[in-house]
Amino acid sequence: MKSIAVVGVALIVLGLVALVYQGISYTSRDTIIDIGPLHATADRQRTLPLPPVLGIAAVAGGVALMVAGARKHA
Repeated sequence: MKSIAVVGVALIVLGLVALVYQGISYTSRDTIIDIGPLHATADRQRTLPLPPVLGIAAVAGGVALMVAGARKHA
């Protein structure tokens, strides 16, 4: 496979993953109280949303790279 085709496949896969999951979840630890020797923290679940347009654009870009790689090869 040409390198342009590999990048195209990677973009297609990442775009499909972005469309399926629609966000990246992570946990952050926030300090609630910090008074001398007394410390209190809280774990909070946060989500970084991924818009569907981003996934569609990645899939479209991957398909375009696959087509460009196929035309260049032929």
